[in-house]
Amino acid sequence: MTRVVVPVRYPLSKHSRATLSEAIRIAKDREAELTVLHVDLYQENRGVTRAELKRAVEASFGPLERTRYVVRRGFLVEETILEEIAADEADVVVLGSKQASRWRKMLRRFLDDPDIEAYLREKLDCTVITVRADG
Repeated sequence: MTRVVVPVRYPLSKHSRATLSEAIRIAKDREAELTVLHVDLYQENRGVTRAELKRAVEASFGPLERTRYVVRRGFLVEETILEEIAADEADVVVLGSKQASRWRKMLRRFLDDPDIEAYLREKLDCTVITVRADG
């Protein structure tokens, strides 16, 4: 079965809701499993739970079929997201444009021309879709 991963902030920001909306649409179109991922940074220690994440998503979008909610702890958001994408064996990753921009900055330290979409396709063999929030 196709797997779609979408990293989001908690509480859900306007950008996270836009990204999540597109991920939900893609998952429904492809009859895929959806993983909603939030990275709770060790240094912020907010203690976000899966139940809180699920309630927030369902408050905005209603109950979702074939959806799992994951809260991972990490020091670096981007690295933790990459680990989850690999562990979940994601076929599609839906990123907000802000997240993609942060990844480009991170990769710029290691690469001359950081094309995050190409990098993820090559390293993880998945499709990357970048969503731009209006406004």
